[in-house]
Amino acid sequence: MNQPSSPFSKQQLLPQEETLEVIKQKGELYIGIPKENQYQEKRICLTPDAVNAITAHGHRVLIESGAGDAANFSDIEYTNAGAEITRDTKKIFSCPIILKVEPPTLTEIDFINPQTIVISALQIKTQRKEYIEALAKKRLTAIAFEFIKDEDGNYPAVRSLSEIAGISSILIASELMANTNKGNGLMFGNISGVPPVEVVIIGAGTVGEFAARSALGLGANVKVFDNSISKLRSLQTNLNRTLYTSTIQPKNLIKSLKRCDVAIGATRGKDRSPVVVSNTMVEHMKKGAVIIDVSIDMGGCFETSEVTTHTKPTFEKYGVTHYCVPNIPSRYPRTSSVSISNIFTPYLLKIGEEGGLEHSLRFDKGLRNGLYMYHGILTNKSVGDWFGMSYNDINFLIF
Repeated sequence: MNQPSSPFSKQQLLPQEETLEVIKQKGELYIGIPKENQYQEKRICLTPDAVNAITAHGHRVLIESGAGDAANFSDIEYTNAGAEITRDTKKIFSCPIILKVEPPTLTEIDFINPQTIVISALQIKTQRKEYIEALAKKRLTAIAFEFIKDEDGNYPAVRSLSEIAGISSILIASELMANTNKGNGLMFGNISGVPPVEVVIIGAGTVGEFAARSALGLGANVKVFDNSISKLRSLQTNLNRTLYTSTIQPKNLIKSLKRCDVAIGATRGKDRSPVVVSNTMVEHMKKGAVIIDVSIDMGGCFETSEVTTHTKPTFEKYGVTHYCVPNIPSRYPRTSSVSISNIFTPYLLKIGEEGGLEHSLRFDKGLRNGLYMYHGILTNKSVGDWFGMSYNDINFLIF
């Protein structure tokens, strides 16, 4: 008589390893937000609404008095949202997590306790090797928000600030052309019977795309130049319309610059922005034309560009007004703060839910991409290469 066949395979009947579910413990975060003291930096990392969401999850937020003033967020708004306010700067820097827009200065690093987590911008082009060494000496864990990637592989912080810079460039240009600012008296806006303002945008990245979007919305005639055909193609797709696009060919560029009323530089390079527009090209532009060099923070793409400040933002050369302020988003600190806050808040809540940064780094590849210092060990290749320092792969340190 045949034996009934077993419903299990031989493999399934062998003893198996027991697998236990790893339960993530919720952790309480204690976040310190100091007042930004760098020149003309007016932004703050968290809005009162964001603080409200964070404190509602049982976390603590300590804010230095006046930190939100420049962005029009008062201390009382933060207090009502559940934050604690202090005038003691050292107390802020003794928190286990420090949240800043600008990277901490060497003096501020002295205030920070060893093993603290610092989340801020890195601004690698403006840093010196001593900065990285100071972080390492304190065995700090540091995350640069411009390196954080989202699930699509994009850089959300860089994109948000680029969107603001792109839109700002057109708003600034329209202000500078007003006669009250000794401009040429032209106005954006497609007025019937009046030829539209001519705008040339060099660079079809996020800044270029949002500058083009704003200029088109105001009825301008827009021409975009970039050497990447795929960028020009995606710009047209994103704007959902066809517009004049060209690769950066001197003949076409010179012709367009001679006719334009506004030229916007939004190119990026690896170490420095490539100089696309020479002195001679600027010399042949219309008198009263406006140049907004958004890429001035990386050296600028107009040969005539020189760094200016928010207090004295423009200068004139060859009869052309130049606006070359490196930190354009801080001109609109409230909008920029809300934008940065929207990026930080979900990450902070996630870190709390997952029981601390260590767990989040294990499971979140995008956040791990933002990490450049782990308990004093440099973990980012591009930072290591830039300063000529050795680095360790983070994947070998946290698993």
